[in-house]
Amino acid sequence: MTDLHRCAWARNASELMTEYHDHEWGRPSHDDTYLFEMLVLEGAQAGLSWSTVLNKRENYRNAMDGFDVERIAAYGPAETDRLLADPGIVRNRLKVASAVRNAQAFLRVREEFGGFDPYLWGWVEGTPVVNDWTVPEEVPVTTALSDRLSRDLRKRGFNFVGSTIVYSYLQATGVVDDHLRGCPAKPA
Repeated sequence: MTDLHRCAWARNASELMTEYHDHEWGRPSHDDTYLFEMLVLEGAQAGLSWSTVLNKRENYRNAMDGFDVERIAAYGPAETDRLLADPGIVRNRLKVASAVRNAQAFLRVREEFGGFDPYLWGWVEGTPVVNDWTVPEEVPVTTALSDRLSRDLRKRGFNFVGSTIVYSYLQATGVVDDHLRGCPAKPA
């Protein structure tokens, strides 16, 4: 894949960012572990660059038990203190607490819907929203979908799920495909 044709944010990027763009971003995922991982990482990104969080991703996986949602939901003060002392992740008390709170909420959604996947994908009737943007300036930071989902997630006890974070999450998990027209990573 040539750098010239990639989405603008992935051009001249680090190898890790390029790999993420080419093989992950915008690809539909139905794996609850991955869906939870991306929820935690997108929340951790608030106020930071995605490259900062992506560079810490493996550290997050190690520090947070491979994003095992049941284990994280049971984290108490000792685990929170351990995470806050870990220089390999974003050591923000609110973001660490959010990961635990969101794990608990994720489990409630999974119980109600038989998985987080059916809940999330139900918002688009199981079919990704494939946009046809030609320039980066056309890509929104929020949409009516992200607004509605953000409100519902907050009602269900999630936090760090404002509409902008939710829209990034929808892009990351492939619920929304915002690869620009002509990008080789865009599905045919």
